[in-house]
Amino acid sequence: MSTDTSTTYFAEATVKAGEAPLTGRNGVGTPTEEYRRDKKEVSLDALLRELQAVADLPLAQGRTLPAEAYTSKEMLDWEVENVLGTGWICLAHQSQIPNPGDFINLDSLGEPLIVVHGKDGEIRILSRVCPHRAMDIMPPGFGYDGHGPADRREGRECGHTRLFLCPYHHWSFELDGTLKGCPEMHKAEGFCRDEIGLKSFWCEVWNGFIFLNLSGDAAPIAEQYAELGRDLAGWDAAKMKVVIEKNWDCDFNWKVLVENFMESYHHLGAHCKTLQLTMPAKGTWTEQERSHSMRVNLPYKESAITSAETDFPYVPTLDPEHYHQMAVYLGYPSFLTFTGPDRLFWYRIEPIAPDKSRLVTSLLLNDAALADPQYPEKLAEAEKMLVDFHLEDMEVCTAVQRGFYANGYQRGRLSHLEMPIWLIQRYLAARARGTYPGVDRPLAPGQR
Repeated sequence: MSTDTSTTYFAEATVKAGEAPLTGRNGVGTPTEEYRRDKKEVSLDALLRELQAVADLPLAQGRTLPAEAYTSKEMLDWEVENVLGTGWICLAHQSQIPNPGDFINLDSLGEPLIVVHGKDGEIRILSRVCPHRAMDIMPPGFGYDGHGPADRREGRECGHTRLFLCPYHHWSFELDGTLKGCPEMHKAEGFCRDEIGLKSFWCEVWNGFIFLNLSGDAAPIAEQYAELGRDLAGWDAAKMKVVIEKNWDCDFNWKVLVENFMESYHHLGAHCKTLQLTMPAKGTWTEQERSHSMRVNLPYKESAITSAETDFPYVPTLDPEHYHQMAVYLGYPSFLTFTGPDRLFWYRIEPIAPDKSRLVTSLLLNDAALADPQYPEKLAEAEKMLVDFHLEDMEVCTAVQRGFYANGYQRGRLSHLEMPIWLIQRYLAARARGTYPGVDRPLAPGQR
């Protein structure tokens, strides 16, 4: 596509911050902006230019991105390299691997990984790819009876072991990734066992959560998440435990889930019989823009402030505001949490393709909740709630993704209650400029 064609195709690319928005049919754009994906393909450069133009608009003129931002493989590849791969990705919580030898087997951004609690007490993230012949040392089907030293705990994804054994040629590795045994390699000239091992990735543990940085050059997570750390300090998440974990295969782009998670405007529709009853959309608000995180407050309706019978004991160390509201948080690029006075939820989203993602939804509780005499009953109710409102989200997110492929797709305008979507656009645009919000643009004010 030529530059001239892409500029015409994306009419907003000519809009500069502070200028009046383009108008036309429906007041949301000129007719030249209408999508004809059967006739044109959109280049990555054009998408990034349009992202920049939209992100530089004020919120009152805010609008949605082109459909191709959620359907283009080139866009996803760019995000993996420049957004997700350069940021901190949360893989697990330390309560899931409490003892030396405990491990979790998962993939992230195409990398087969092991999150392991070492014999020395250190938590590491290792590649599952054997340095001999590229075998996944824990492939699908790993852990069946009689195979290797690993003891499965909850399916093949996690377990306990004293070492890692590649099933292909029985090379073995210590829990820190160093090569332990390599049978019949004594005739290989120049072979040095000490120089070979499982690749290690940069790992940091923050508030009990275990994070990966694939690029190896991110700023320390405690520095990036300083504001988020203050937000979550009262829950003392490092001492909490994952008590519920649900896995979901999702037919939508990873950003669809992140946007849906952060904006509460959809309480009016998708959650009209659940979250809207206790946290009406109209009363929710977004705090000032930050460089590496976002916070949205969801105050309870007056009649819902008192503790419900299904609540666990409230965390006593919270700021008083948290006894009267929930809050949702995004640690860029994809660390999603939301909090109640007695619990903390965590979502892990893993992009698979432009329209496919893998999602894990988890609930964390503290020791006081686990000691509650009615723990089994309350846990069952908490699980039902988590599934019920997430099914509502799954339905709308899947339908949104279908809409991106429709000839009838039109660019939408943003409500002030969708400020989180606008902030996500601004974050992505900053990453496209090689920086972060607040570095080369003023930070946007909060809504209170």
